[in-house]
Amino acid sequence: MTELILKFISFFLILISAFTSSGLVKWTDTMEGHDLEIFEATEKKADELRILSFNVRVADNNGVPAIARRSLVVEQIRKIAPDSFGLQEASPDWYLALKAGLPEYGYVGVARDNGLEKLGLGEANPIFWLKEKLELVDHGDFWLSETPDKPSYGPGAGCRRVCTWAKLRERATGKIYVHVNSHFDHVSEDARVFGAKLIADFIAERFAALPVVFTADMNTGEGGEAYDTMTALLSDARYAAADSAGRGTYHECKPESWPDLKLDYILCSAGITVDTFRVVTDGVDGRFVSDHFPLYADVKF
Repeated sequence: MTELILKFISFFLILISAFTSSGLVKWTDTMEGHDLEIFEATEKKADELRILSFNVRVADNNGVPAIARRSLVVEQIRKIAPDSFGLQEASPDWYLALKAGLPEYGYVGVARDNGLEKLGLGEANPIFWLKEKLELVDHGDFWLSETPDKPSYGPGAGCRRVCTWAKLRERATGKIYVHVNSHFDHVSEDARVFGAKLIADFIAERFAALPVVFTADMNTGEGGEAYDTMTALLSDARYAAADSAGRGTYHECKPESWPDLKLDYILCSAGITVDTFRVVTDGVDGRFVSDHFPLYADVKF
């Protein structure tokens, strides 16, 4: 039954994609008329893994509903071609659409408000991985609160916030790494700092001997206490990369108003070499896909 539902959703995405590209609709999220330097995804090297982070925007984007953007998000992810990626703001309907639209990827993650994958409530921070290249070894979830084993709020948080992790093995080499993904609170600085300390301690205590990549919308700029907490343990791929290009990750369909606002990050543990970092700004069909740009890092262990 689940497979049939996913096939139906996939067919529905194709129909929506055809409609949105027909020219019959004038979209308010057009990139036309904006002074924006375009950064496209580079060619991926065979001996590297591409790690992506992408806040897909749970609801409308500049007035364009999520349902009209899902096929664009799928196309954007396919263009970048990550090996594993972490998403933020993936509500249950987003989650179903992405599972259907990206069948070549496996996935883990739970809804932040009740801890369920199916029939979950609230947004999730799922991790996807390319099944032909990677296999899942272990995974888990915990909340950024004083009761991390159950759905709960951090100190002063506006929402329940969850962290999802996946231990992945590269099929060709047997090498294992851990992908950790989260979305920090948008209201409370105390909650952001608490969450950062909890995740940093978790990584240090549980995965000290393994390569770790951390993807997140941290809802804080560089130099914020949550950012400083995470980068005391992990390196920011933007600055660790031999070839780094991009801009701020948040744009709200007005990139000229937010040229340098960095809310989204890819961080890497010691022993990971970052070859390339990009904030991808090319969009799809001349449209902004979300109110955040996706970002990726090509890494070696």
